[in-house]
Amino acid sequence: MLIAKILDQIKSGKDINFAQAMDLAATNKPEKLFQAADTLRRFVHGSSFDLCSIINARSGRCSEDCRFCAQSGHYDADIETYDIIGGDEALIQAQDNDAHGVKRFSLVTAGRSVSLSQIEEYGKIFKELKEKTDLKFCASMGMLTREKAELMRSFGVERYHCNLEACKSFFPKVCTTHTWQEKVETIRVAREAGMDVCSGGIIGMGETLENRLELAFELRELNVLSIPINVLTPIANTPFADLKPLPLSDILSCIALFRFINPHAVVRLAGGRSQLEEEQYRCFTSGANGAIVGNYLTTAGNSLAEDLKNIRSLGFEF
Repeated sequence: MLIAKILDQIKSGKDINFAQAMDLAATNKPEKLFQAADTLRRFVHGSSFDLCSIINARSGRCSEDCRFCAQSGHYDADIETYDIIGGDEALIQAQDNDAHGVKRFSLVTAGRSVSLSQIEEYGKIFKELKEKTDLKFCASMGMLTREKAELMRSFGVERYHCNLEACKSFFPKVCTTHTWQEKVETIRVAREAGMDVCSGGIIGMGETLENRLELAFELRELNVLSIPINVLTPIANTPFADLKPLPLSDILSCIALFRFINPHAVVRLAGGRSQLEEEQYRCFTSGANGAIVGNYLTTAGNSLAEDLKNIRSLGFEF
């Protein structure tokens, strides 16, 4: 009865509050929660599914100490490092995504931020991709100033990605070299430059259920309409290397609750889903309606053709 009542409330245009979200999380019928989230997804978004892809445009030697990340220079993780990806490699991946119907393509860089001269170099890649594909462009290049944001926008970047990673109260346990508020400021700067925003977080870093819900409500307060949910992939030699993987039921519940809290957003399954193997596709019947496809930054994803086949089989359209 509670799930049906709250579902009707949201359909009528009224947001839920934190207490209601906690009540939903406490249900002893999680399958009913997943089904209701899927019903809400179909009510708001129909059968549309949002696909995007990313490429690691600068890898490793990051100054920040994010405890989940292999690219941090604070840890001895075994990854390839380079300052800028080759334009030919970026073009090959972009054209493959374009041919498969992926709509968005993002250049992602390691590091606190990039310089104006570095943005100019990435701009050359965006220019070539614009000439040779029909993709829309996103970027994830750390903290922004207005000048940097406007330069990216001039190269055709329509959406900026800056994950909050965790809620404000838990963030200091994830990173100490920058703050949650600095990320919020970058979101503001990106919007002022005319870009849409994509922002989400990582679950499985030792946070509580309450912390996950706090993040969902913070994203709603910021009016974020593209929310990637990453599932932690423990990486050797990082501080979170020994954390136990979340049970599938916790992941599905999180996705369902994010859908109830952010009904109009694309809730996007992102990094870490391949570790769920075939069970990952249950996320798309529990409220999610988007995904980052292909490989991620320092962890492998699913093959693009396999992903599209499995997602289409659930009744989605791209």
